[in-house]
Amino acid sequence: MENNVNWLEFECKAFEHGYTSVCGVDEAGRGPLAGPVCAATVILPSNVIIDGVNDSKKLSEKKREALYDVIKEKSLAYSIAFASVDEIENINILNATMLAMKRAVEGLEIKADYVMVDGNRLPDLDVQSECIIKGDAKSMSIACASILAKVSRDRLLYEYAKEYPQYSFDKHKGYGTKIHIEALKKYGPCKYHRQSFLTKILK
Repeated sequence: MENNVNWLEFECKAFEHGYTSVCGVDEAGRGPLAGPVCAATVILPSNVIIDGVNDSKKLSEKKREALYDVIKEKSLAYSIAFASVDEIENINILNATMLAMKRAVEGLEIKADYVMVDGNRLPDLDVQSECIIKGDAKSMSIACASILAKVSRDRLLYEYAKEYPQYSFDKHKGYGTKIHIEALKKYGPCKYHRQSFLTKILK
């Protein structure tokens, strides 16, 4: 936990303005060459800080896995949603990411009345919302969402690795690492690859 971060600053501002169901939203998987993009959203009780939570990219896989169940247990509501490889190909990765975020917000068992989204773009929501640049390092709700999204997507890639062991999805989670690109050049893409991401690699 970074001591110089007021992890509840944005949540408290929303509560002060009269909102009661404040949720954080983040995504995982915009950059990989394979697999869907995943979004998650979390509504925490007011004034709850979960020890150890941080931007998912700053945590080890073991730490993220340990926090995954804690976040689900301590949240008032959470939701995890995906946009598929086909959707990424059809509407592009940015729009697919917004779609996954929209699905995550709409999938909450408790309807959010204020939504905080990591980044600089908002999905199409009928709820008051705001963008927070690097929100996963500033907001407890968004940081929790980032962990749920990352772990959920990683677990899916482990399943892909069982089906297509030649690509080593379990090692790189679909990102364009050397081992992944070498496998692509040797075996060609599988059904989980984003063809539009491969044009420069598979010339």
